Amino acid sequence: MNKQPMVIVTGPTAVGKSALSVELAKQIEGSVISADSMQVYQQMDIGSAKISREEMQGIPHYLIDVLHPFDEFHVVKFVELAKKALHEIYESGRVPVLVGGTGFYIQALLYDIDFTEETSDPIYRRELEHLAKEKGDTYLHEVLSRVDPASAKKIHANNRKRVIRALEYLHCCGQPISDHNERERQKESPYRFAYFVLTDDRQAIYQRIDHRVDKMMESGLLDEVKALKEMGCRRSMISMQGIGYKELLDHLEGNQSLEESIYRIKRETRHFAKRQLTWLKREREVILFNQQEYHYDQGKILGDMMNLLKEKQII
Repeated sequence: MNKQPMVIVTGPTAVGKSALSVELAKQIEGSVISADSMQVYQQMDIGSAKISREEMQGIPHYLIDVLHPFDEFHVVKFVELAKKALHEIYESGRVPVLVGGTGFYIQALLYDIDFTEETSDPIYRRELEHLAKEKGDTYLHEVLSRVDPASAKKIHANNRKRVIRALEYLHCCGQPISDHNERERQKESPYRFAYFVLTDDRQAIYQRIDHRVDKMMESGLLDEVKALKEMGCRRSMISMQGIGYKELLDHLEGNQSLEESIYRIKRETRHFAKRQLTWLKREREVILFNQQEYHYDQGKILGDMMNLLKEKQII
């Protein structure tokens, strides 16, 4: 009982995490920490489906709009910023509610996984980045498959940042990063937590994704990407590798039609949601809440969540 409390609300994209987490936070005097790799960036509101001030309903939110699009954001930076937010939340006597769909970030914070910067080689990393630009992400992923098949299986070929990180770790340490991550995953969490995963029928999620992308386009996503391009943002930047941004940048650079870009955004988002579900279902100690089984009654879902939080002595 000397561990600090933490509540996690996660699930695939477009499942309704943000709205549910605000209602839960209102009931438990909680503050939200965003575990999202895109909402952290300023001027990237539409494509990241960023929660608005009105939608926050007065609940304090952390790690929203704290970086510029030119800044790098990765798991080490996330953990650093999230721990600062945790300190503030605990000092204020509130309960942290970690919300988002980036399972890797959630895992890193929840189990205090060590991502020491000593295992870096900037020169080798630049060589890999050059190789990716020259021969493509698939080629680099194939290299990883040969030397660390376990990591390659877990990292999508388009996730250049994590593929490079895995190769860099192997180069520096002489052992696969998958071995390191597995050891770290076996650690006991320093928090007293409940890990809620909100889910739904897959086809229902896919339909919401398609509808959300259409709404984003109606709300001015293309203009948002145009403005970022005019600021000097390029595809090579971490912020511009987010789904929606890289596809529309391709359109603005004359590489494909707008219709093709929209189709790719929907397809890539659906694939992303599928990968999120796969990741989350294999995590330890998760509690699944299938909205279909609750007949989409948010009140009943919140009621069961509250009962579990009391059982676990988190509130």
